[in-house]
Amino acid sequence: MNASKHTLTKTNFIQFLNCPKSLWLLKNKPEDYPHGEFSLFLEKLIKEGYEVESFAMELFPYGIDLGERSSVEQTSKALESKDATFFQASFQTTDNAFARLDIIEKNEDGTLNIYEIKSSTEVKRKKQHDHVKDICFQKYVIEKSKYRVKDVFIIHLNKEYVRDGEINPHSLLTTTNVTGEVNKAYDGVVGNIDAAIELLQKDSIQEKTCSCMQQTRSNHCDSFQYFNSDLPDNPIYHIGRISKQKIWKLVDEGLLAIKDIDIEFELNEKQKLQVLSVKSEEPLIDYNKIKERLDSLKFPLHFIDYETYASAVPRIDEVRPHQHIPFQVSIHTLKEDGSIEHCEYLADTLELPEKMLQKMKVFTGSTGTYISWHASYEKSRNVQMIDWFPEYREYLIHMNNNMFDLEDVFKEDYVDYRFKGSTSIKKVLPVIIPNLSYDKLEVRDGTTALDLWGRMVLSKDDEFVDTKEKTREDLLEYCKLDTWAMVEIYRFLIELNK
Repeated sequence: MNASKHTLTKTNFIQFLNCPKSLWLLKNKPEDYPHGEFSLFLEKLIKEGYEVESFAMELFPYGIDLGERSSVEQTSKALESKDATFFQASFQTTDNAFARLDIIEKNEDGTLNIYEIKSSTEVKRKKQHDHVKDICFQKYVIEKSKYRVKDVFIIHLNKEYVRDGEINPHSLLTTTNVTGEVNKAYDGVVGNIDAAIELLQKDSIQEKTCSCMQQTRSNHCDSFQYFNSDLPDNPIYHIGRISKQKIWKLVDEGLLAIKDIDIEFELNEKQKLQVLSVKSEEPLIDYNKIKERLDSLKFPLHFIDYETYASAVPRIDEVRPHQHIPFQVSIHTLKEDGSIEHCEYLADTLELPEKMLQKMKVFTGSTGTYISWHASYEKSRNVQMIDWFPEYREYLIHMNNNMFDLEDVFKEDYVDYRFKGSTSIKKVLPVIIPNLSYDKLEVRDGTTALDLWGRMVLSKDDEFVDTKEKTREDLLEYCKLDTWAMVEIYRFLIELNK
């Protein structure tokens, strides 16, 4: 095969597997590629990846670091030395596939072992995050560079690890041998690599559609709108939880608009309600079911929302990798006489949320109903806090046993085509309470809140000295709006039956 005019990296290859045309556009028309903003959260993930990598390197005390910008020539020379283990070794094939390896280990017979470092708590094998295919690519580049790979390992976080003092890398990390899986998948992946290299050699492609047309919305590439600009309003991808197989069938039949779907098409009942709403351009409301749900609630009603912080490597004791630590809560309590009280808490340091729980218990007591949006999240945090604070077990169990998920109303009892198949509060709120909006807030989503708060309390420089109070106000306003929005949505639903 002739050398490609573009370098193919592992990241490029994974993009190719998800959408070949998206990679072609990135490489051949970068000015047209819809580069997203480099978010602070993405920067956080990258930094955490480096942190996990630094602990993994401690597992190989005699390893030689060739550096992030190591050349292929440096690697070749290093492999001729007496040293056995190298970090950041670089390899490149004659057809321009390039790989930089986290860790390689030279065996006595000259073969190499590969160690790939991941900041997840398991070996992922799903389409969008397939670690086995990742490492197949690395093996391909090494073997095309005239070396032979013997064993392949993935180093990842140990999900059972609980921090207790200084971190021991041997306890924090787990090494999984995936040689058998890689060997089994290898030939198929090589075929994909050859196809990717061939595609990158093309000067032009048909740019009207891409393979994501047959994928669900969450699996669409970044350049989906570029390749599929003629999609109708309310396309089939907006149908809530529609399967890939049903997308395939609809696309094959040339049905791209929800309004064109026959009501007898094999959708579930919730999806059919959405189709009917689109066709009628009206919300479909089950007044009796909504009234039944709301009548079951016991006052006072505590509208509650947590914000949490998580990191790959736990920052404090008693915490596992990626475990969520609540650092903020907002509660609006609506009493039967219509009066409302508000309670909020925002931690100033990264710590287990005992002070937050104390304030919550004093404010709500063990009475009434707790209302949240997507209640499984709050319930999971409560179960987790029982492990940390068994003295609050009774209170937290009471909360979970008396939790009502307001989102459930909009899954089947109030279906509106303007929600575009989502029941997120960010989609529901502007439709039914248009005077309330997150748009004017500095913090507009939980991911931003997590990242901003983490930076504020963990930063060791002066970055937040002048803006700390403003940042606190922004975080409080965001969480407060989450619970106030639920109050207003509840009131809206109550008015439906009057």
